[in-house]
Amino acid sequence: MKYDMVIIGGGPVGLSFARTLSGSDMRVLLVERSPQAVLASPAIDGRDIAMTHMSMDILERLGVLNRIPDQDISPIRAASVSNGTSSYCLNIDSKDEDVSALGHLIPNYLLRQALYEEVIARGSTEILYETSVTSISSTDKSSFVSLSTGEVVEANLVVAADSRFSDTRRKQGISTSMLDFGRVVIVSRMEHEKSHQQIAHECFLYGRTLAVLPLDGNLSSIVVTVSADQSEELQAMSAEDFSVRVRAWFDNRLGDMKLIGERYSYPLVAVHANQFVKPRYALLGDAAVGMHPVTAHGFNLGLRGQETLYQEIISARKRSVDIGSLSVLKAYETKHMRVTKPLYHGTNKIVGLFTNESIPAKMARNALLRFSNNFPPIKHLIANKLTEKEADSGIGFPTFL
Repeated sequence: MKYDMVIIGGGPVGLSFARTLSGSDMRVLLVERSPQAVLASPAIDGRDIAMTHMSMDILERLGVLNRIPDQDISPIRAASVSNGTSSYCLNIDSKDEDVSALGHLIPNYLLRQALYEEVIARGSTEILYETSVTSISSTDKSSFVSLSTGEVVEANLVVAADSRFSDTRRKQGISTSMLDFGRVVIVSRMEHEKSHQQIAHECFLYGRTLAVLPLDGNLSSIVVTVSADQSEELQAMSAEDFSVRVRAWFDNRLGDMKLIGERYSYPLVAVHANQFVKPRYALLGDAAVGMHPVTAHGFNLGLRGQETLYQEIISARKRSVDIGSLSVLKAYETKHMRVTKPLYHGTNKIVGLFTNESIPAKMARNALLRFSNNFPPIKHLIANKLTEKEADSGIGFPTFL
């Protein structure tokens, strides 16, 4: 039972990493708590993921995009950010950035299904379903992973992609910076009378945030963020009352709106591990960084992270260096930390500003939007953070996604 790699967690990032590794000759084991049926046919969860150009390139290279119907990949041609009751908006247009789209929206459940199908089709990853990791121990030469089945497997490297509340991360003694926003995001889909023209809107309303994200046809993904105590009221509303409420919040810009399907709610908790690696152990995805969704960097950072770790591993193997050695893993940590840390802390600060209801904060928000809209270098930086069509450098103003 000796493997080159054990991946803990069969979510989107764990599956992405398994698919990336399928091009190598490494023996890989993926350990997942869920039954096989859940991975093969994930349930609809209401989330539509905004993908950057970099992420789309990775997914295309992995063969994932070919498994998702074209009508379920929705381009974002432009973006608009507004504050409170002001009619002034920060506008970003793909035409100004010389790209066909700022980004693309893909349903989360279809991403998971396509990734799983790709991993299975490659046949190079062994998967243990309905299995959890009870403990991990390491020596100078190997890690030993104890499973809920009673088995113990040996690996050169263990990679944890088991959510922002990672159990193995805690057992490895890795601390985190964690921020509970005390807010809940409610996601749903709505049909509407008028065309959205592939424009995404983020409205920082007083007391709540409303995002309207363009899907195929006259259909949008609706993302409402409210305090935890308000979320129960919105969830308890009839479909008709909820639709009327959202239409009013959006100033009737899309005409009549109708809720389609269920409403799904998720608590907002952001997490950043204070270190990403230990000897023969590395964190990926939300286990490393779980972002506030306002910047849509969650899965995008996960894809970037697994790509960075893969490149370090391949480089080490070419040099005949142990892939579980701390020197190899630290190189990954340094590169990924350089991207994630400023983005995580900067996003949280701006989220704090845009949810602060004091008069000075409201004035600062308006000033920030106007400055960003009228100073081309800043506006270009914001667009680049959204599209990731250029090399990453520093933190820009968070986008609505």
